[in-house]
Amino acid sequence: MSIKVRYFASLKELVGRSEDKLLVSAPLSARAAWQQLNPELNMPDAVLAAVNMSYIELDSEVRDGDELAFFPPVTGG
Repeated sequence: MSIKVRYFASLKELVGRSEDKLLVSAPLSARAAWQQLNPELNMPDAVLAAVNMSYIELDSEVRDGDELAFFPPVTGG
């Protein structure tokens, strides 16, 4: 099973790449996916996640074939 993981904006710079492919044997949360792919980096506060272009909670499950995206918080006016 594989999950495509994408990083945007400052998160792309933080992890040093724009995407990963995560091989898993069972569904896992978005937060657990981050931890497996970036064990040396704590997830920054207020990170947003989306699966297949829909925002999700960080503890929501991600499954085989999903595209998981991480975004920094959006600010502006």
